[in-house]
Amino acid sequence: MPYMKTDQKTENSLGKSIPDDPRKRAKYMAIIEAALEAFSEYGYHDCPVSKIARKANVADGTIYLYFANKEEVLISVFQEKINRLITDIEKLTKDCTDSWGKIEILVRYHMGALGNDRVLANFLQIQLRQSSANIRRGIALPLKKFYLLIENFVIEGQKEGVIDSFINANIARKLIFGTIDEVISCWVLSRRQYDVIERIDDVIYILRRALIVDTAA
Repeated sequence: MPYMKTDQKTENSLGKSIPDDPRKRAKYMAIIEAALEAFSEYGYHDCPVSKIARKANVADGTIYLYFANKEEVLISVFQEKINRLITDIEKLTKDCTDSWGKIEILVRYHMGALGNDRVLANFLQIQLRQSSANIRRGIALPLKKFYLLIENFVIEGQKEGVIDSFINANIARKLIFGTIDEVISCWVLSRRQYDVIERIDDVIYILRRALIVDTAA
């Protein structure tokens, strides 16, 4: 069920409006945070909407005032979290004049944000990976924005002569994102307890050796 017309000032990539009214926005975000916790705790397939509603302290029917179904809730959680990640990284790198420094900031912030929030890490690395074509379409746009952010940092570094210009920027982006993704996924799935944040320097060192031109390294 879509939001009322008076609240339709902002839309997510599903084309659904996000309420601007502070009270409705607060309830919307309460559902988002509750869903994040519920999906991580029970798993997407074993998490009925009633469990999300209970954690959000709202009636089951309230969920459907904001979202059409559980699939849409999952997509919206991802959109909120990845857009926040992008916004934070853009703010942190805004005044940085060092292109490689921007990549370091991105890696440190991305890994740090997930390393300090296992619930979020579990959601992004495990629960989000569903086979539904609708889910894949729903997360495609914000994920593409994050990919583009990384790729632009690479291109900027190539223009400055810091990153090897012979490297395909798209492949470099996949290397950066894929390395972070794999390290975080292994941490989430591991039975061994360790601090993944301690792996950040190793990741940056390896990426630096792979991408920086010899004279700059």
